[in-house]
Amino acid sequence: MGVKVSVVVPVAEPGPDDDAFDACVRSLLEQTMPSDEYEVIFADDRSDDGTRERLDAVAAVRPNVRVLHLEHTGSPVRGRNVGLAVARGEYVYLLGQRDRLERVALEAMYRMAAETDADVLIGRLVQGDNPPPRAFSRNRERADVLRDRLLALPTAHKLFRRSFLDTREIRFADVDPELSEQAFVLAAYLTAKVITILADQVCCHLGAEPERPADPAALVEGVRAVLAVADAHSDPGEQRERLYAHLFRTAVLRPLGGRRLLSARPDQRSALFAALRDLTRERFPEALDAGLPVHLRARAVLLRSGELRRLVALSEASRGISLRAELREVRWDDDVLLLDLAVEIVDAEGTPIAFRADGDRLLWTPPLDGFTLPPRLADVTESVERARMEVYVRHADHGLIFFLPVSGEMCRSQEGDRVRLWAVGRARMEVGTAALGRPLRPGEWEVHVRMHTGANHARTRVAGHRGAQLSCVGVLAGRPSRLVIPCWSEQRELSVCVEPKSFAESIVLVSPAAAVTHRDGSVFVVLPVPYVPPSGGPPAELVLRHLVNRGRVVSVPALVEPGVPGRYPGQLVAKVATRRFAGEGHIGPGVWAPRLRVDGKEADLRFVLEMARGGRVRVEAGAEPGRLLPKRSSLARTLTRLPGGRYLLRMAHAVQQRYLPSAPEE
Repeated sequence: MGVKVSVVVPVAEPGPDDDAFDACVRSLLEQTMPSDEYEVIFADDRSDDGTRERLDAVAAVRPNVRVLHLEHTGSPVRGRNVGLAVARGEYVYLLGQRDRLERVALEAMYRMAAETDADVLIGRLVQGDNPPPRAFSRNRERADVLRDRLLALPTAHKLFRRSFLDTREIRFADVDPELSEQAFVLAAYLTAKVITILADQVCCHLGAEPERPADPAALVEGVRAVLAVADAHSDPGEQRERLYAHLFRTAVLRPLGGRRLLSARPDQRSALFAALRDLTRERFPEALDAGLPVHLRARAVLLRSGELRRLVALSEASRGISLRAELREVRWDDDVLLLDLAVEIVDAEGTPIAFRADGDRLLWTPPLDGFTLPPRLADVTESVERARMEVYVRHADHGLIFFLPVSGEMCRSQEGDRVRLWAVGRARMEVGTAALGRPLRPGEWEVHVRMHTGANHARTRVAGHRGAQLSCVGVLAGRPSRLVIPCWSEQRELSVCVEPKSFAESIVLVSPAAAVTHRDGSVFVVLPVPYVPPSGGPPAELVLRHLVNRGRVVSVPALVEPGVPGRYPGQLVAKVATRRFAGEGHIGPGVWAPRLRVDGKEADLRFVLEMARGGRVRVEAGAEPGRLLPKRSSLARTLTRLPGGRYLLRMAHAVQQRYLPSAPEE
């Protein structure tokens, strides 16, 4: 059988300690597709850090791996083109040296491409904690470049039919690497008969690329290359205008704002600004500005008028915009988790962002004194009508992201001529179908929320304020049923754990909700138990270790009491004797780190106990950072060597430590 897929990977000195590159190579060698059905082509840019030898060693024992030793160019462009020229596969996939594929990626992508006769197939991408583009909302056998927002997917991480690329003579232009990718992909988009989207299977995890200082001349040359593709493969009219507007937004205006602009040296800013201003005046007509997001309309006005100083000031004034989210309730409706939220975008001072009312129109006011937009450019009325809140979950370990269905409304209030806008809504999390109709995989899923208002957008983790309550009850959900538990992180951020690994882990997850009760010279430590099995659970012990004197350990049995399934959690109760002085079998003044012992194994709990000299004991979980331990203290060094010690050290920083300053220093 012939080669189905060729994977081309340009390589340039990743270094012997680059974990991302090692993960990339492993992901290619561990594909579920049979090794005689795919090949891997590493195009090495004359690396002299040992990479050439490592890749040659892999190729020596893997018949489906080839290494191309190229002359040094400092760009992945030649490696990609040479790799495409020697590829033997029916399809080719282009990967970066810091990216990695899911094990089933090549098999899943090829199967769908063959079924749909695709010239181009786009497999679902994951990049850090960024939510996925809307193109991945569902599978599409026949995707449209504009309707399905494919321009938001400009990188070459796609499966291309090799004969299609050869027939259309599509290759990478020798320009800025990122814009070379955009030109390559745009040519494929505009000439392909069939573009398919595989959305319900994560295929590729994109690695972080090191930031490069902007080269104005190279940037302008790259933009011209993309414009040439748009001109060659589109007719004058709406499609070309939208292509131009997208490029103007992403390649010209985006570099002229935010951190990239503010971190550049003044001479770099001036050179970049001058080059992009000249290009804008030549290739991007002013009529494009009306279709931009309003904050980019402001940048376009300042760019066209040559006001670099004001452009920098606008970026400075726009820093710190964030999303304030209030978690109002978390509850179960049978086996569906309901999250009630209220969210609002605020500025760096915490003041809600507001619009100016002008009759029945809403106008955006730039956050810069003395600068206003013409009403036709400041008008955001239609954009505000499309304002929305979105909620998504992200796997803490794998980075997978899925949006949850949300029902709710946008709310307005007006004071004088200022109109505030916020959203209230309810998100539904069905574990059995949340992954685009499939079950969520086991693990902790962070809950995020983002909001678009027509002028700004922001996102944040869903968090609870100090004292906020969370029902820690777990529910058996999905088919087959799995235990699902809402829980707080150490920073009081909401997560949902699907199928915890053990009974002990299920308690650890919700342990920040621990409480204490004093009675008759003892303290009762009470922890919620999300789910108590019919058997009542295994025997458990609470183990307390003094943070300063590690030899002082108190272990007491813990009783597990069942709750009401689906309504109230159970609880684990441990009676701990207290005394004002150290001794066997009881705790004394100081900070104590608790662990849960089940079946002979111990697990760190997410809180500490602090006992004052007067005998009162309190729980500290997720507190604001307090005074740091002495930098060279023996306690700090000892803790880092203990199992779970780094966590205990962080928690020790969060409490008011009245006893630690006396710890000896070397």
